[in-house]
Amino acid sequence: MSNKGKFYMTTAIAYTSGKPHIGNTYEIVLADAIARYKKAEGYDVYFQTGTDEHGQKIQEKAEAAGITPKQYVDEVAGEVKRIWDLMNTDYDNFVRTTDEDHEKCVKKIFKKLYDQGDIYKGAYEGLYCTPCESFWTESQLVDGKCPDCGREVKPAKEEAYFFKMSKYADRLIEHINTHPDFIQPVSRKNEMMNNFLLPGLQDLCVSRTSFSWGIPVDFDPKHVVYVWLDALTNYITKIGYDPDGSSELFEKNWPADLHLIGKDIVRFHTIYWPIFLMALDLPLPKQVFGHPWLLQGGDKMSKSKGNVIYADDMVDLFGVDATRYFVLHEMPFENDGIITWELVVERFNSDLANILGNLVNRTISMSNKYFDGVVKSTGVTDAVDEDLKAVVTGTRAKVEEKMEKLRVADAITIVFDLFRRCNKYIDETTPWALAKDEASKDRLAEVLYNLTESITIGASLLHSFLPETAERIVSQLHTGLRDFDDLDKFGLYESGTKVTETPEILFARLDIKEIMPKVEAIQAAQKAEFEAEQKKLAGGADTETNAEEEEAAIDIEAKEEITYEDFMKMQFQVGEIIACEAVAKSKKLLCSQVKIGSQVKQIVSGIRKDYSPEEMVGKKVMVLVNLKPAKLAGVLSEGMLLCAEDENGELALMVPEKKMPSGAEIC
Repeated sequence: MSNKGKFYMTTAIAYTSGKPHIGNTYEIVLADAIARYKKAEGYDVYFQTGTDEHGQKIQEKAEAAGITPKQYVDEVAGEVKRIWDLMNTDYDNFVRTTDEDHEKCVKKIFKKLYDQGDIYKGAYEGLYCTPCESFWTESQLVDGKCPDCGREVKPAKEEAYFFKMSKYADRLIEHINTHPDFIQPVSRKNEMMNNFLLPGLQDLCVSRTSFSWGIPVDFDPKHVVYVWLDALTNYITKIGYDPDGSSELFEKNWPADLHLIGKDIVRFHTIYWPIFLMALDLPLPKQVFGHPWLLQGGDKMSKSKGNVIYADDMVDLFGVDATRYFVLHEMPFENDGIITWELVVERFNSDLANILGNLVNRTISMSNKYFDGVVKSTGVTDAVDEDLKAVVTGTRAKVEEKMEKLRVADAITIVFDLFRRCNKYIDETTPWALAKDEASKDRLAEVLYNLTESITIGASLLHSFLPETAERIVSQLHTGLRDFDDLDKFGLYESGTKVTETPEILFARLDIKEIMPKVEAIQAAQKAEFEAEQKKLAGGADTETNAEEEEAAIDIEAKEEITYEDFMKMQFQVGEIIACEAVAKSKKLLCSQVKIGSQVKQIVSGIRKDYSPEEMVGKKVMVLVNLKPAKLAGVLSEGMLLCAEDENGELALMVPEKKMPSGAEIC
């Protein structure tokens, strides 16, 4: 195997606020597939993952549970590690930001940055979101709420240390412009440049005094180091970086070759983190890839809805490799992916059971039936063999091309194309017909040899994605996984080898009617757990829930009664949307130009998840016309579009039942 040098990759470290769901688990499985593939290619891989364990939210959750923050994070970090191990992820280091060596180094980094003038003491006043642990200005809010998670924000003021972000902004812009692969996909790069860097960076709050669960600033102990300076530095502290002298492991592996993260934290990894590294005079990571989200039926997962899918539940129903296959194969490169229990069963049956499992079973069974399990090359070839061999030997190069661009789903599809070609080869050569003619015995042997060799190569390419399955396949063929450098060669399977006598069923077909009652039991248990948690919290603390633990229902609390005169102050009219575009600084907002009679009003609405700008244009809508103008995400809004919202949070614009002219009064 060729030696291609080092490859250091990391995942984001999982926040220890609760058990990771399948969307969180997707990232570690994706990283593991990339790491295994790089090892197969000949890279010396170091793969790091772990947990982020400090912050106000964790302190509050621990208090609500009646335990210490350390006890709380020990329990959750153990659960994260259990699931990562369950998914057969072959990481080299599991980081915890409560590790003593990390905390010691973070203190040194903070002091170094302070001593060189990059950190200074000041005071912060703004609107604070506890779940996101972020301060916001009024103009950054969306509909008066946190622009990242949509939750309530509260006024807050406290003494804090700040990092001089603007000092390094021009240098970072130049780096991004001169290193086109630094931020991937390109859409993430454009978002960072246009929404954050080019408008100008504000100095970043890097310490807090309003809670104590964090790494103390050793020269000012009433302050704790703020989450991003603490969490992000794990990528260097846990491979041996030290301002006073770093380890061989650090010198060997830094800069990171790949930071693999969710798209929601691209800003922190492509703006804050590179600037911290510049201040430390360290090289920047070679690439940051912001992967999309995996959504349950197109919606975010919520325990209150009972629709959270956890990896261990999937493994109980489908097995480890079937779970790995689904999350890797179904996630697009750039857009969010969809997961439903029904879709998992469909993919299991069509791809794993039919295409792969059936192929391996048929091939081994025919070898046993016709040749007592002995697979032998006879050299009796046909023209159809050449196309099979071309597909099989050409697969490695196609997989390489996709994996180089981190298009993992496409790479898996290419491997399964090899298995599809094998199934077609069986139909083309009809081994059962050859077996009826003694004169065709050598030809039949060659056909089965070609199939066995093709499956061996396919299994070797599959190993990065479904390691247990690949090993089970070659074990039944009484061979080993093929060296990566030999995967473009055909004919290396040792002629005369005897395969297993009884082929193992790799993936037995599933009946959706048997699966769904088990799913319903899982969902009922989730809802019961959520309700129990809410009862426990009721009557006391104003405790924030996880981003995954949304409100249990949308029953509207009765508001204060108004008089008829109050109602008559509101002016409602029919408007026609003549233009619409997304608001650059927000994930949720659309800005519409609405024609109301002879005038045009600009109206900003938080409906981007339900409507695209294109489908808005031409709609007749109901408008609250005389609402006092306000700025949302820095954009002036001069009215309000009326919508209805269902129990799943889906929005629908209120539209006239009959054809009405623009400007018609609603009364």
